[in-house]
This record gives sequence, C-alpha cells and structure tokens, in this order.
Amino acid sequence: MIEKLLPTPISTAESFTDDPVEEMFPEEFALVAGAVDKRQREFGTVRNCARRALATFGIAPAPVLPGPGRAPRWPDGIVGTMTHCAGYRGAAVARATDLRSLGVDAEPHAPLDDPGVLSLVTLPEERAQLAQLAAHQPEICWERLIFSAKESVYKAWYPLTGRWLGFEEARLTLDPTDATFTAQLLVPGPVVDGHRLDTFNGRWLIGSGLVMTAVTVTPERR
Repeated sequence: MIEKLLPTPISTAESFTDDPVEEMFPEEFALVAGAVDKRQREFGTVRNCARRALATFGIAPAPVLPGPGRAPRWPDGIVGTMTHCAGYRGAAVARATDLRSLGVDAEPHAPLDDPGVLSLVTLPEERAQLAQLAAHQPEICWERLIFSAKESVYKAWYPLTGRWLGFEEARLTLDPTDATFTAQLLVPGPVVDGHRLDTFNGRWLIGSGLVMTAVTVTPERR
C-alpha cells in the first residue's frame, strides 16, 4: 500500500503482521524492555521495515534508534519516516539528495475514538471544511484523515527544524479531486536550500481499512 503513495526514488517496506521480538537489535529491545508485548512487537517490526527499505540503498542492517525529539536517527545521507497503527507497520526512506524530508502516517480508517480530539487538532475553518466534505463523501472518515495528515506534516517538519509544531500551527486544505492536501504553515517555516517554506504538500490513500498520508519535501531546483 505504501509504495502506491510514495513511488521511486523513495524506498518503502510494510508489514500487516508482527515479527518476533527476538529479531530486534539489543539496543532497540533495551528501549522497550519494560513495555507490554504488543508495544515491543510493533516497535521491532516497524524497524525491520525500515531496515528492508534501507537495504535498497545497500545499507547494512543496523539498529534504528531515536534521536532528539524521539525522531528516528537515519544513516548519513538518508531521510526517512516510520509509522504504525493497529494491524499495520510501515517505513519509507530516500537519499537526502532526492528529498530533504518526508513524513508518513497510517491510521485506521474509522472515526476518531474520542470526538473531543477533533477540536484539539483542527482550526475552525478546517472543521467547516470537514463538514462540507462529509456532506458530499460521507464514506470517508475525514476527521481521521486530517488528523493523519497533520501527523505527516509534523514528521516532515521536525527533521528540518528540530522544533515542535502544534496542530494549530498549520492550516490544512484537503482536495478530494486528486487525494492531495496542502498545509499552510502559520509559523515561520524551515529554510530549505536557501528558500523559506510556507507550505507543505501531501497525498493520501485509503485502502485495506487504513488511511495513509504522506508529505515530501523536495530539493529546491534552480
């Protein structure tokens, strides 16, 4: 599924089942040794996905450990992202010469567990947009989709800035005609190749009971 959302030169890998905990590197297991079995397995499986994706670039298997802000630390010259939710684990990586950053998020394609979350993660104009979209395409869980899209925006933002981005600091516009979205940054954006970004662009895909979103930041071509 993830390869449909992120074509080459991005390398992807995914899993709909969990790998044995024993396949984790010791350094990885140490981070979740006190967690419940489910957490251990999802933690290890998504990292195995990352290793399979990295192997496309000839990178030997190694631990994928968290860095500042708990974002994954990738090998030199590589950018990447990981995601997991109930029944799904996925990872995507690319060479930094092809992409400056990327973010992917997968969620169950179902209403938000807590309806109160919507007011915490969206702006008033976004909620008005969601109501209009739901009136025309009620089969899509738009509230879950925009939550996922904001997660992808953050995952692409953080490696470029090293700073937190609040849900209220990006205003999203969803385009159902081509399954894309635009995030208008409401705070100063990152400087990429000498150019300050004020928007991030993304895509979404629905299938297999999931909604998946992705944001890619490409090099500034001169």
